[in-house]
Amino acid sequence: MLVHQEFVIDISICIILAWILAVSAQLLRQPLVLAYLVAGVAVGPIGFGWVQDRDAIATLSDLGLMLLLFMIGLEIDLKKILGSGRIILGTAAAQILGSFVLLWLIFLGPLRGMIDTPLTALYLSVCLASSSTVIVVKILYDKRELNTLPGRITLGVLVLQDLFAILFLAIQPNLNRPGTGAILFSLAKVLLLVAVAFSLSRYVLPSLFKAVARLPELVQVGAVAWCFMVAAAAHVLGLSREMGALVAGVAVSTYPYALDVTAKVTSLRDFFVTLFFVALGMGIPAPTSGLLGFALLCSVLLVSSRFLTVLPLLHGLRQGHRVSLLVPLNLGQLSEFALVIMALGLKSGHLKESTIGVVAYTFVFLAILSSYAMNRSDGLVRQGGRWLSRMGLRDLDSDSAGTPEPGGHPSVFLLGFSWTASSLLEEIQRHHPALLEQLAVVDFNPLVYERLKQRGLRVSYGDISHRDTLIHAGIEKAKIIVCSLPNTLLKGTDNQHLLQQLRELNPQARILMHAELLTEVPRLYEAGADFVHAPRLVEALDLFEAIQAAQQNLLAEKRAAQEQLLKNRDEIMS
Repeated sequence: MLVHQEFVIDISICIILAWILAVSAQLLRQPLVLAYLVAGVAVGPIGFGWVQDRDAIATLSDLGLMLLLFMIGLEIDLKKILGSGRIILGTAAAQILGSFVLLWLIFLGPLRGMIDTPLTALYLSVCLASSSTVIVVKILYDKRELNTLPGRITLGVLVLQDLFAILFLAIQPNLNRPGTGAILFSLAKVLLLVAVAFSLSRYVLPSLFKAVARLPELVQVGAVAWCFMVAAAAHVLGLSREMGALVAGVAVSTYPYALDVTAKVTSLRDFFVTLFFVALGMGIPAPTSGLLGFALLCSVLLVSSRFLTVLPLLHGLRQGHRVSLLVPLNLGQLSEFALVIMALGLKSGHLKESTIGVVAYTFVFLAILSSYAMNRSDGLVRQGGRWLSRMGLRDLDSDSAGTPEPGGHPSVFLLGFSWTASSLLEEIQRHHPALLEQLAVVDFNPLVYERLKQRGLRVSYGDISHRDTLIHAGIEKAKIIVCSLPNTLLKGTDNQHLLQQLRELNPQARILMHAELLTEVPRLYEAGADFVHAPRLVEALDLFEAIQAAQQNLLAEKRAAQEQLLKNRDEIMS
């Protein structure tokens, strides 16, 4: 009974401290995983030593690890991976394989004296080749950059990194007895597990989940039962239970009930995963100069590997300086998955706790550094672009520098090209095609640049927040200037500051600006706008007309009118 009470007290201490530190981390805009690791250090042997039964906490953390991998599997959409474009697939292959090989050669070569076994070099190389999905998605979401080209490439690479980790987990149990036969046998067992799991998820699970869909608690219990059933099957086959949990998640990731399963299991996962990272923190050794020095070196190697593998490829694919720099900058941190892999390596007897300490400190260093770097990416990318230009690497705007445009100087400028500008261009094409000869676009999206060029339109590649970009495009000769981007999409400026700069460069032009908030409308007029477009008013009017049509049973007619409007549209951004 006394042991039971101590166990409950240990769990209470871990959860309470983890929650307090997580709240602090949220206020400081730091990753929650970092807070959980710090909580583990604080309650562990190198901290206050408040937790007495570390083995019991470790047992619960194992459950959290399986649930974590199950949820990661649920978020991996194989259909999307197979349908990724060549830029994403090429970037992912270059980054993952390039980083892994480069780091492995470094650890087995110049840094051979800093590691104990070649197996340690393998684990470190695999872990340092992966980046943090949690940190990246959170920051890009806050910055509203998830749907930008660099954001999409970054997310695609992160998903393929997870697939790489899955392949590593397939052979991980046999790493202490490497050999072609053992590895092939292990892969065969993985294929068998995957085949059975996918067959059950397709032909059996749908009817089961449909039968219990009205009882949320049965959906939750059923999902957890599926996870642990496949994990147990993996254990019987000689694979890791964690690998089985991952396969269980991937097997149901593309089916309609996956969203319901994710919603039901998330709260349960969060509790056990918190204990997993706290337990991991308890195992982190006390910092020493050698340990911290090695962690700093690993941090430098990780960031360097991202730029060395990603930047040349994207630049070679004509993605411009901005995209070529933003993607490796976004990937410049260590994945939470790396901590999972290291924990499995320790559990299998492949690694020492000191190695996990190195990876944990590397995670902490890069989580903090990368958060600041991503939030200040605009300034860093501008400076990096200047360095690339000095090194002789030309940006996309260099291709058209000095080349006279046919048909005289453009009189209408579109500054920034997103969905509204894409639809506007289509309307011009349909109703006033002659205006296209007087039109010029300024934007830094390389896909937009290439597609507009293919259609024979004038386009200048560059950041509209830069004065030099506007001057180079010839904005001083424009008669009409249109900016259809909201402040949330503008980088390094906002509509009011952009308008002031435009008025300095061209006092005579008629300038049309965008307002996201109604309070911005009078401010933009005071700053010199000739017209301010507020899309929310147009959207509200359209929705009001739809409500009226619904009341009068005329929605079919309104839909028909919309379908006619959408018919045969060939927009740059559809």
